[in-house]
Amino acid sequence: MAEFFTVRHGQASLGSENYDQLSPLGERQSRWLGEHFRGQGVNFDRVICGDLVRHRQTAEAICAGMGRNSEVSILQCFAELNEFDFQEIISAYLRVSPERRPPADADQRVFFSLLRDAMHAWIEGQLDVAESWQAFEQRVQRGMEIIVDGPGRTLVVSSGGTISMLTRLVLEAPASTVVQLNMQTRNTSLSRFFFKSGKSRSSISLHSFNHTPHLEHPERQDAITYG
Repeated sequence: MAEFFTVRHGQASLGSENYDQLSPLGERQSRWLGEHFRGQGVNFDRVICGDLVRHRQTAEAICAGMGRNSEVSILQCFAELNEFDFQEIISAYLRVSPERRPPADADQRVFFSLLRDAMHAWIEGQLDVAESWQAFEQRVQRGMEIIVDGPGRTLVVSSGGTISMLTRLVLEAPASTVVQLNMQTRNTSLSRFFFKSGKSRSSISLHSFNHTPHLEHPERQDAITYG
């Protein structure tokens, strides 16, 4: 029996010109997770991630926290594990529902409500975007095949939407499950899966979802984020 852990990237730079980079807090979250792994004696045979900047930065900070700086070369990046283009999906949704455009000073709750509704419209095929819902599902399926292509324990760093889709595929749940899971996935949260190496998707089982043991300290409550 083999296993893999998925990790959502650390807090990115939501609201800045370049979202695809970790904030200082995102860097700390990732390093704390690595320190948690080291404290628990958890090691990995492989470390893989999407090829977005925030994915690699998170994986490297986790490895640094584990004391594995010299072994970051084992990190492999795959576009199959990238997030869907949420900015394109929101833009497409606002073209068909311009009345939903939020004011410039709207808080994150407004943004997440907008993203939720835009994702539902995407699922239903109402948006003109480069990657359809079906194409995203197929891409994550290929990513899952990459993940289980090997024995042992694998660490997978990706994004909330991708991890939610992977979880939905494992559970064979309705498409709307991805939206529900994506809205609650914390930065640097852990999900754990077991699988029989070389077998089909049906052999993968979910053990736990969206845990943040490295942030469950009184002094780190403000470090639990979703963006």
